[in-house]
Amino acid sequence: MHHRILAFHGCDRAVGEKVLSGLTELHFSKNDYDWLGNGIYFWENDPGRALHYATLLRKNPERSHTKVKYPFVIGAVIDLGYCLDLLENSSLEILKQGYELLCATNADLPQNKSIGKEKDLLLRNLDCAVIQTVHAFKSIQKEQSFDSVRGAFWEGKDLYPNAGFKEKTHIQICVRNHNCIKGYFRPRNFNPNYSRV
Repeated sequence: MHHRILAFHGCDRAVGEKVLSGLTELHFSKNDYDWLGNGIYFWENDPGRALHYATLLRKNPERSHTKVKYPFVIGAVIDLGYCLDLLENSSLEILKQGYELLCATNADLPQNKSIGKEKDLLLRNLDCAVIQTVHAFKSIQKEQSFDSVRGAFWEGKDLYPNAGFKEKTHIQICVRNHNCIKGYFRPRNFNPNYSRV
């Protein structure tokens, strides 16, 4: 089933302007701690979160291979295509099988880790390895590869005492097939003269 979404990518302004003008494409992230495996990362329906992330990279350049001097956000229309959607039970079962396969082929499993004093497990080495194992297995079996991966993450402090909601909860998209990206756009600023829609 095809599912189109609006998503947002935080980056340096120079990179964003080149992508918007068609001079370059966004590149795959290939860190061994990427939450959803290798691919191009977007925040689903949240340009503010994408800007926050780009600002974080400017303040903490050691958290990325990409330098961010001027935080910037580009929007994208994405067709998820054949998606490993971790908000669906069938995809979670595939992920579980990926973990079992990883355990069977590796004696020393990577671990998800926090950064500094953070309580959240921001370095997702284990999750990345499991997802990459799923992709590798599908390739070996000559099965259709996933075009994208989608997952929800509960991140940050509780919004209030005993809350089930976190201050940085979000949905991320990892695009593995450039053709899923139907187009890029420059997000508009909010106009306070009109109601939100």
